[in-house]
This record gives sequence, C-alpha cells and structure tokens, in this order.
Amino acid sequence: MPESSEELTAEDLVQDPEVRTYIEKADTLMEQIGYTEHGMRHTKVVSHGAGSILEGLGAPPRRCELARIAGLLHDVGNFMGRHGHTLSGAIMAFELLSRRGMAADEVADICTSIAHHETLDLVPTLDIAAALVLADKADVHCTRVRAKADFDIHDRINDAAKSSFLRVVADARKIDLEIVIDTSKGSVMEYFEIFLERMIMCRTAANHLGCDFGLYINETRLQ
Repeated sequence: MPESSEELTAEDLVQDPEVRTYIEKADTLMEQIGYTEHGMRHTKVVSHGAGSILEGLGAPPRRCELARIAGLLHDVGNFMGRHGHTLSGAIMAFELLSRRGMAADEVADICTSIAHHETLDLVPTLDIAAALVLADKADVHCTRVRAKADFDIHDRINDAAKSSFLRVVADARKIDLEIVIDTSKGSVMEYFEIFLERMIMCRTAANHLGCDFGLYINETRLQ
C-alpha cells in the first residue's frame, strides 16, 4: 500500500481486498433486509460524483480525491447493521485509513463526512461532507433495484429512474440534479413522498458550497 497520504487514492482502496470485502458484506446485509443495491456500483458512483462536484467548483485536487475516498467508504458500516451505520462506518474508515498511512487531518475530514451523510440536522461543515451528501442522494437509478416480486415504493421509484445526473455550473454557482423518470412505473409525486428529506439535504449541502440547488425531473424544474 502507499507509504504517504498523498499517494493514497480511491482507486487504491477499490483494488484493496479488505476494503472490497467490507463493501460486499455490507451490500449482502442490505439485500437481506430488503434495501436497494449498496455495493461497489453505488459506492463507485458516489465516489466519482463527490469528487466531480468539488472538481467542478475548482477545489484543490487533493480535496477532490478525499471526497472520492469518502464516497467509496461512506456505507461500509452497513455490514454491522443499518442502524447507526454512519457512525460505525466512520469508525471503520478511521481504522482503515490510519493503518494505510493517511495524515490525521485527512482521516478526520473523511470520517466527519461519513458520520454526517444521513443526518438532516447535522449541517455539513466541510466541503467533502457537502459533496458526499449530494452525490449519495443523487444516486436514484433502476440498476439499484433487486430482482424480487414485491416491489415497495422505493423499488418502484428507483426502477422508474432511467437516469440521474448532477450538473455543476461553477460560473453560476449552481448544482442541478437532473432525473429522468418513466412515469408509467412511478410518479413524480411518489418521488417526493420518499425523497423530500433527501432533497432538503441536497439544498443544504449545495448552499454550504456556495451554490443554489435545482431539481429537474423530466426536464421540468421543481425546486
């Protein structure tokens, strides 16, 4: 493994058998309790998204990489159980990253971001935390749905979402979430029924980054 924090990247962790095992075990438990996909696909999407948000806003390259690492590890605590997974995940990330030689200030920022990514009343205090919230909540997509007979509302809305994309417009200080929904499978009202709190979190996170947040569903601005 890398000997210095500057060399440790999200891609290093993707290739690490220990990290992959924890992410895969977390996804297995999530499947068993009826949740959508939370494995390598989701973590890679969130990792890429969090880094791209900060990159689009002109953040230093190392901050963008730290956001990618936070995105990759943000749900690792799920293998211990869904309840409290943000704190267990932050503790796990602390151990994983510290053992790999990452500097204490970087470890602290990543662990803070992981600990905050599901809690509405904890306003993101870091650029990494804000980017992680946005990237995580934006991942609504049909490929996350498990194959099963009894779709609940979360399954239906994810199944109806054919694409989701976070667009950063740095000059205008805007971050827009653009979603395409097949309304024959799920309604826009149902989307808001289950994701309203997440959209409020996205707005809070975008505001922390000095940006307005816009939500577009089927090319219509809703927020």
